Amino acid sequence: MDTNTKPKAVIVDFESIPGVACPCGSARRAFADISDFPATIHQTEISTDAVTHYHRRLTETYYILECEPDAKMELDGELVPIKQGMCILIPPGVRHRAIGKMKILNIVIPKFDPEDEYIDEAQAAD
Repeated sequence: MDTNTKPKAVIVDFESIPGVACPCGSARRAFADISDFPATIHQTEISTDAVTHYHRRLTETYYILECEPDAKMELDGELVPIKQGMCILIPPGVRHRAIGKMKILNIVIPKFDPEDEYIDEAQAAD
């Protein structure tokens, strides 16, 4: 092993990452392909019709980049007013959804896995 080899920085331009549909709206997911980085980071555009969902293994951290003045998070049924600059830690099992249009940075640990995204049955039937 070459002891002079050191890790290289990785730079991501979220605008160059295609958005994918998610229960919240549209997410641009970075660092999924970096094997020695334990997380993914998503820039997510929250739509007004986000659905309640939860994860069994993933911890999410929402950093609010921008949002409407009356934006809220629903966390296990409790409505919490939010504003730009707030950060919310969402452990596994917490049912959550964003209410109102917003843009967030979502740090997901371990790396995002679409198989660990569960939509509440009542909303899935709608």
